[in-house]
Amino acid sequence: MLIKNKKIAIVGGGPGGLTLAKLLQLKGVDVKVYERDIDKNARVQGSPLDLHDNSGLAALEKANLLDEFKKNYMPGADKTTITNEKAEIFFSDHETVQTEDFGHEHFRPEIDRGTLRRILIDSLQDDTILWNSHFLSMQKQNEGWLLQFKNETTSYADIVIAADGANSKIRPYITDIKSFYSGITMLEGNVYEADKSLPKISGILRGGKIMAFGNEKDILMGQKANNEIGFYASFKAEENWAAKSNLDFSDKSQLLEWFKTTYFEWSDIWHELFENVQTPFIPRPINCMPLDQTWETIPNLTLVGDAAHVMPPFAGEGVNMAMLDALELSECLTTDKYNSIKEAIAVYEKTMQKRASLIAQESLENGEKMHSKNALTTMISFFGGDHHG
Repeated sequence: MLIKNKKIAIVGGGPGGLTLAKLLQLKGVDVKVYERDIDKNARVQGSPLDLHDNSGLAALEKANLLDEFKKNYMPGADKTTITNEKAEIFFSDHETVQTEDFGHEHFRPEIDRGTLRRILIDSLQDDTILWNSHFLSMQKQNEGWLLQFKNETTSYADIVIAADGANSKIRPYITDIKSFYSGITMLEGNVYEADKSLPKISGILRGGKIMAFGNEKDILMGQKANNEIGFYASFKAEENWAAKSNLDFSDKSQLLEWFKTTYFEWSDIWHELFENVQTPFIPRPINCMPLDQTWETIPNLTLVGDAAHVMPPFAGEGVNMAMLDALELSECLTTDKYNSIKEAIAVYEKTMQKRASLIAQESLENGEKMHSKNALTTMISFFGGDHHG
């Protein structure tokens, strides 16, 4: 095995990095995960994830974690209701009886992001994750890298894998290609005790997802674990909208006024979200990597997930791609098919770039469709047709 007796550092403890650590550990590889969070409970995890058969679920199966996933996923959380801006329902698949159909390409079970992270963390050997390790920089040393962290520790690794997300600090060591702004910004909010605080919306949501379309704007939301709801107001805006808006994202009343003005055609049912949100809101400009990106492979450094190919969330593929990256990279590094680590990484990167480019293009196109004048009719025919999921 090419990486026998090599020290592997994975920077970033999201689903991609943790899945990779688990898959490498199963092959007996010496791997450490460096995560900037203070501990595993440090922050709210984002919206629920739906895992797909040939990517996220395939990686979990290879990691021997599919049974654990089945015990923890949220049946019914993938049920979708589509409404217009007045909250009138135009499509719902809540009445469709769905069988638990693992192995079927259109079965996309949902799991709370925090729960998935916990499953992955708990599956790793005890000292795998070094918490409070905020990556600052690294220098070449011998055949590998010396990594520096904010807590003034350093660590040597023969191979470094960047799993540190869209604003990766390691990516610039590999390429200077940067992501571009897609034209869409999402404002993220979270509501606790949703059944009490959002009676009208919870009645429409029914433990699943809502997609509301009107006037080239959207509200997208999903049920999370512990009676929580995560939601996004999604709209076309200038790239630096958040800075220019002069909004205080921790002030509910300001954001409600913003919503009433910007989404002025929308029903006041949606005001519940803004009145009961846990502040602060998080503005998220939606970026995408250039679809034709390539770089010269480095023999001891590569990337997975958003660090490699950040893309809009409108194809539901971000985490699935990251977990598939982990699966494919772990296979390339632990097979005896290649003559060098550089060759193994090059094979992984080429496949990954090609695959991510197709999905990113789909995500960009979906983003356009979902923020167009006829978004409602487009999405109803999409969900009502054979493409459900």
